[in-house]
Amino acid sequence: MKASIAWQDDVHFIAQTGSGFQVEIDGNQEKGARPMELILAGLGGCTSYDVVKILQKSRQDVVSCVAEIDSERSDGIPAVFTKIHIKFIVKGRKLKEKMVERAVKLSAEEYCSASLMLERGGVEITHSFSVIEVE
Repeated sequence: MKASIAWQDDVHFIAQTGSGFQVEIDGNQEKGARPMELILAGLGGCTSYDVVKILQKSRQDVVSCVAEIDSERSDGIPAVFTKIHIKFIVKGRKLKEKMVERAVKLSAEEYCSASLMLERGGVEITHSFSVIEVE
């Protein structure tokens, strides 16, 4: 996996992913997301991917999955993440709560590379979920 990051001006950069996508990064939040926000977004995307795929393989009728992420950072420099909480809001038809719980746990403990990497680096990551029935 590769990426290149090109400085544009001030604290504005454009990242080019190895798969050919561009992401704007801006420390002032005028033209793009801050770098640490992208870490949270990457974590959310990684774990959400796992949860949805696990539920689909378990034949659960998922129609929506949103991961809401809250975090805390240290006061000093570097201001690393110290705590991250991920709340999954999963909507579907006749979803089994135990299956959602299992999917979240498997992602957290076995599959999500981003989550496991952050935890090994000392970040406390917690999870919760809610299941919403839709017609």
